[in-house]
Amino acid sequence: MCGRYASSRRPEDLVEEFDIAEVRVPEPLEPDYNVAPTKQVYAVVERPPSREAEEQAVPPERQLRVVTWGLVPSWAKDRSIGNRMINARMETVAEKPAYKRAFAKRRCLLPADGYFEWYPTKELTKSGKPRKQPFFIRPRDHGVLAMAGLYEIWRDPTRTDDDPDRFLWTCTVITTEAEDSVGHIHDRMPLMVERDRWGAWLDPGRPQDHLLDLLVPAAPGALEAYPVSTLVSNVRNNGAELLEPLPLEEVPQ
Repeated sequence: MCGRYASSRRPEDLVEEFDIAEVRVPEPLEPDYNVAPTKQVYAVVERPPSREAEEQAVPPERQLRVVTWGLVPSWAKDRSIGNRMINARMETVAEKPAYKRAFAKRRCLLPADGYFEWYPTKELTKSGKPRKQPFFIRPRDHGVLAMAGLYEIWRDPTRTDDDPDRFLWTCTVITTEAEDSVGHIHDRMPLMVERDRWGAWLDPGRPQDHLLDLLVPAAPGALEAYPVSTLVSNVRNNGAELLEPLPLEEVPQ
């Protein structure tokens, strides 16, 4: 599972990193060190520059968009379904009704600094449950983490045709079994897309036959994990201090 991550890069940084042709960002997002479901996040997509261009079969361009984390399928009656659709399992993403249409045509990259997972310790809370220690997991070289995602465009039936906010863009993170170096913390992890596969993954015209072959867990040793403050467990807390390593003597065993 991926339920929290950090995303602090500026649009101009992402434009250079992902070779963006068009920035469709009404207003830059503030650096977010505690991204949680239902928040707005950056997504890299490939789409025709306009509806007219799509009708004329103009090749898609790489765009930077702002979307809401929590996928709302186009057929949903209301947006609340997105609250529980933050992750799509790689094992079933191509067949599940909620995801298969997006998997076929609307794939994206979700840039992150890293993501958080919680490990149950032997220490107990007042209620008798294991106290969970958060860990931050990021690329060892501190580069951008390009998480594999899907996006959807949902038409809000409560809004009029001339309402600029009638379409809601949402996303989900695709997950897989965690590789060994981080699997002891949590058994699931977001799927990464290697740089040389970005174009193939984003291409909306690519046949589905080998799409899953483009997705691989992070290479062994490519990620590092370290304990951080439990402040991250409260979504209201947000700041670079959430990514600071916790001194070993303060880590519950």
